[in-house]
Amino acid sequence: MANHLDSVFSAMADPTRRAVIERLLDGPASVSELHGPHDMALPSFLKHLGKLEQAGLVRSKKTGRTRILHIEAAPMAAAEDWLSRQRKLWEGRLDRLQALAEALERPKA
Repeated sequence: MANHLDSVFSAMADPTRRAVIERLLDGPASVSELHGPHDMALPSFLKHLGKLEQAGLVRSKKTGRTRILHIEAAPMAAAEDWLSRQRKLWEGRLDRLQALAEALERPKA
């Protein structure tokens, strides 16, 4: 699980790849449609798509000469679950720290 999350977060660390993920949330798209808004050579863009595919965030299907990409929800859900657990852990720690700080500030009777 940890290695899979590492690849998911690594893939999402790049703004180009995050933009592709955001676009695919609206529905499947061809490689050329995804490449259009990005000012980079197609081979460089294909490397980004490869990284997303390796992480399991997208899958592609070739239809004739066109490659269509689809978002994969499971890896995103696993990352969201991990982040949610971390948020709960840190919120608890911060609540305890705040209670301690407030207790230390109270005047002694």
